[in-house]
Amino acid sequence: MGNKQTIFTDEQFEAYQDCTFFTRKEILRLHARYRELAPHLVPMDYTNEPDIKLPMALIISMPELQENPFRNRIVETFSEDGEGNLSFNDFVDMFSVLCETAPRELKTIYAFKIYDFNVDNFICKEDMEKTLTKLTKGELTPEEVNLVCDKAIEEADLDGDSKLSFADFENMISKAPDFLSTFHIRI
Repeated sequence: MGNKQTIFTDEQFEAYQDCTFFTRKEILRLHARYRELAPHLVPMDYTNEPDIKLPMALIISMPELQENPFRNRIVETFSEDGEGNLSFNDFVDMFSVLCETAPRELKTIYAFKIYDFNVDNFICKEDMEKTLTKLTKGELTPEEVNLVCDKAIEEADLDGDSKLSFADFENMISKAPDFLSTFHIRI
């Protein structure tokens, strides 16, 4: 329907295909999904690379993200402005990292960024508490959250600094066989 009218240059298609895990057809489908969120703002013709950014509220309303407890952090992590406003490029990047064919290493990098709520390049106890509270939908008592976080840091913190560096996190994720099957979104 609308996909046939969408116009990207061959160079744009090549760039998207080179930098993502998507085919031309999937890129057109992503554009259609992006445009559905705000048809009055998002043009059909992208050959002039319009400077359009959709607000987080529109992005997190997508069915693919709506039920995800980390939807705000996911969108913030992929937004160039850090506020959750996504350009089409940001949108494509987000879905590329979260697609089933993205490699484990790339997913691990972004999972770390998503769980690093205070953006200090470590996952500290406070970050872990926020993560656990989101995962359990607030059903644990503060004491239970504290206990689980202490135990997780104790087991995963290889250098003993009471926080997880990316290396600590990467090591922990490598022992989680279901990580790849849970860290994806289908579009």
